[in-house]
Amino acid sequence: MTTTQYLNQGRARLIRMLAALAVLICASFGATATQSAAAAGGRTVTNNAIELESLGHAIASSSNWAGYAVTPLDATTSTIPPTPPAPPVPTTPTSFTSVSGSWVQPKVSCTKSKATYAAFWVGLGGFSPTSQALEQIGTQATCTTEVKYSMWYELVPAASVPIRFKVFPGNAFTASVKVDGTQVTLEIRNLTRRTNFTKTLFMAEPDLSSAEWIAEAPTGCSGSRCVQLPLAKFSKLTFTKASATTSDGHTGTISDVSWSPTVISLENSASDPFATDTSVALPSPLSTNGASFEVVWQQAISTAARSRASRN
Repeated sequence: MTTTQYLNQGRARLIRMLAALAVLICASFGATATQSAAAAGGRTVTNNAIELESLGHAIASSSNWAGYAVTPLDATTSTIPPTPPAPPVPTTPTSFTSVSGSWVQPKVSCTKSKATYAAFWVGLGGFSPTSQALEQIGTQATCTTEVKYSMWYELVPAASVPIRFKVFPGNAFTASVKVDGTQVTLEIRNLTRRTNFTKTLFMAEPDLSSAEWIAEAPTGCSGSRCVQLPLAKFSKLTFTKASATTSDGHTGTISDVSWSPTVISLENSASDPFATDTSVALPSPLSTNGASFEVVWQQAISTAARSRASRN
């Protein structure tokens, strides 16, 4: 990514739940990444959220991610007594070895008052509250005096690396991350411009605990200080052909019964706390086959603005 600051995932924080259809609180979890991970310039790997169960999907709220993540089903033991009886054998949680997806680069609208940013990517890892790694590749839009589009990859805790191919709004992309032991292969293809980037890197401990398809409001880090960056206004983003593969060779879409999907809504709360507006990004329900969904940018009134209005 080409900004004066490193762009990283930042800390996903509990903001509010946006799921009107939620019917059952299932779990609450949260963690803080180590300072070394945050200072490394890569996207930190925390996810603080409350999850609810609705329509078969967990639901999470984040300050910087919007989209879907899948995680292994919880380890379970059989409740059917065998003949003859024997101790139950726990199942081993599955890990993910590849993720892929396609999207069309959204057009981003810049504002004169402030710089804004948006990134779109597929990746492995980084969703667990204890995760310290994340393998990802995607595209980005940076709005300063004018909008600039680019491609990048990142293996957290290392910093992001720009891919020096041209990107324009409306370009169609397909991308994948594949892990074999300690080898990580990242690939992104610009189908419109017929360019292709593939790189295989060594990573001591890749995170294989989740797979993601995400629109993101990045965080800018300078040294050990990180600041949430405002989310850029982007046209509707559609992820298609989303799939993941597990260590046992099973490949499926986001809604595959072999794993648990989580839908993540974004409310960008890290801009000026006294600002009158903020941004949200809301994912749609999955398509019938579970391989596609949309993410829509929306403007919202900030908490500070609502509080000031209520006092007037």
